Amino acid sequence: MIESAKKALALILQSRMIAVIRDISPQRIIPAAHALAEGGVVCLEVTFDSRSEEKSADTLRSITMLKEEFGDGIALGAGTVLSALHVREAAEAGAVYIISPGADQSVIRETKNLGLVSIPGALTPTEILNAWDWGADVIKLFPASVMGPDYIRAIKSPIRHIPLFAVGGVTPDNVKSFLDAGCDGVSAGGNLVDTKRIDAGDYAAIQGLARAYADACATVYGLSR
Repeated sequence: MIESAKKALALILQSRMIAVIRDISPQRIIPAAHALAEGGVVCLEVTFDSRSEEKSADTLRSITMLKEEFGDGIALGAGTVLSALHVREAAEAGAVYIISPGADQSVIRETKNLGLVSIPGALTPTEILNAWDWGADVIKLFPASVMGPDYIRAIKSPIRHIPLFAVGGVTPDNVKSFLDAGCDGVSAGGNLVDTKRIDAGDYAAIQGLARAYADACATVYGLSR
């Protein structure tokens, strides 16, 4: 598990892009993931929905299905993780990184105890530094679009040693502004993993969106894909 987590972290930082899969049924998760991967986005976060045990079970089922389908061909994580219990369940299902909306010390420490990659959410310098001290590997700056690139540029200067991913309101058109401001990568949910298109079976559109995000991340650093 530790070796898989190390590879996932390296891929996350190299690709600079995580797709957030939310409200996609297990029946549609495989073709959606293939569309994302074929478009160049291979770091996938399947989010928990804590409104019911059934929805949480769907998340775990989706993670298991993706692990069986792709193996180590993708970097697979769990998102919206709010408890140490969900950390353990996600790990058993096959997730190798754990993402949360906030910085919960118990979640971060359980993640690291299991040898997984920890990506908690934080906004202020104090929250970021606390999460880093507790063992986080990357910080999810959320909500990034509300604060904007100027805020990121201001706080990144004294904490440039901490990897930050911009999350919330990220589009192919503003990827460059976040990366130029000092973020090490971005995540996108509804703007990329569009539930209406997936429900309609329009996976070609999802693949096209994924390519737009992947190209935007690569172009900032003069890379080719």
